[in-house]
Amino acid sequence: MTIPIADTPEALTPTWLTDALTAGGVLAGARVTDAAVRPLGTGQMCDSVRVTLTYDEPTDAPASLIAKLPAADPTSRTTALTMRSYEKEVRFYQELAPALPMRTPAVYHADIDVTTASFVLLLEDMAPAEQGDQLAGCDPVVAEVAVAELVRLHAPRWGDPGLTDIEWLHGDQETGRQLMVALMPMLWTGFTDRYGDDLPAHVREAGEVLFGHLAEYFEEEPGARTIVHNDYRLDNLLLDPAPGGTPIAVVDWQTCTVGSGAADVAYFIGAGLHEDDRRRAEESLVRRYHDDLVAAGVGDFTWERCWRDYRRGTWAGLIMAVGASMMVERTERGDQMFLAMARRHSRHALDLAADELLTR
Repeated sequence: MTIPIADTPEALTPTWLTDALTAGGVLAGARVTDAAVRPLGTGQMCDSVRVTLTYDEPTDAPASLIAKLPAADPTSRTTALTMRSYEKEVRFYQELAPALPMRTPAVYHADIDVTTASFVLLLEDMAPAEQGDQLAGCDPVVAEVAVAELVRLHAPRWGDPGLTDIEWLHGDQETGRQLMVALMPMLWTGFTDRYGDDLPAHVREAGEVLFGHLAEYFEEEPGARTIVHNDYRLDNLLLDPAPGGTPIAVVDWQTCTVGSGAADVAYFIGAGLHEDDRRRAEESLVRRYHDDLVAAGVGDFTWERCWRDYRRGTWAGLIMAVGASMMVERTERGDQMFLAMARRHSRHALDLAADELLTR
C-alpha cells in the first residue's frame, strides 16, 4: 500500500495515521478514530505538533506521538530544501539512529520527497521530558551529562571510512565550502544591519576576525572525522523535568554531517553555559569528553589535538547564529536566541584566543 506524505497538520487524519502506524508495525488490528493535534516547540526550520490518539479498541500503540512536518513559512522551507535539512533528518532516523547508542526518539513512520521538501516524521512522544531552554542556559551538572551523551554519538563511527559512502550525510563538501565562503560575508552584513546597537563590541570584534578569514575556517584540517549533530544545544535536547534533571534524548537532526566531534562539544558549552560557569567548568568538561572517547576505543586522538579542535570549534556557534537568523522565518524568540548565541559564542572564541587558529 502506498501511503501519501502527510505534510500538514490537517493531513494527519485518523485514516492516514491508522495506515502509517499499521505499515510501521506499531498498530495491529485497531484503528485510530480521533487525532487531536496541537502545536509544539519553538523550531523555525520545520513545524512540530503533538498528536493525541484515540483508538477503536484497546491497543499497545502509543497514546500520543510527535509529528514533524515542513515549515509553513516559505522562507524556512526554501532554506531547508537548499540545505537538504529535511532529507538529513529523515535519513538520520532511517539509517543511522538504529545503530547508535545515543538516545533519540523511536520512529514510527518516516517518509520524504527530496525534490520538494515534503516530508513527515512520526516520533515517540517523550513527555514528561521537556525541551531545554537555550535562552535560560543550564548549569555545569546538566552540561556534564549532555557532553557525555555526545560520546555515544561520536565514538561508534570515529574515523570510519564508510561515512564517505553516505552521500546525504556529507554532500559535496567542496561546493559547500565555496558557497559558505561566498555567502556568509553578505549574511554577516545583513546581521549587523538588522541587530545594530544590540550587538556589543566583542561580537563585532569576533565577526571581523571570522568573516575576514572564512576560507581558513572552512578549510578542512587533517584528522579523524565522525558523525556530528552540528546544532547540539539545549533547544535540541529533551530534559527530565525533575530538579537537576538530565538530557534523555537528542532531537532535530537537520544539520547532521561529518566533522570534528570536539566542535559539537564547543558549540554546546559555548551556547549553554553562562560566561562565568563556562570559564570555571569547560576544561574539566572537555577533559572528561576526551577521557570517555579514549575509554570507548578512540585512538590516536591526543588531549592537545582535542583541545585545539575544541578551540577552533568555538567559531561554529557564531556561524550558526548569523546564517540561521538570516535564512529562516524571523520571530521574536528567534531574535533573542540568535543574539544570545552571537554574544556567548563570540566571547567564547575570544576567551580561548581562537583567532590564532585562523590568522596564522
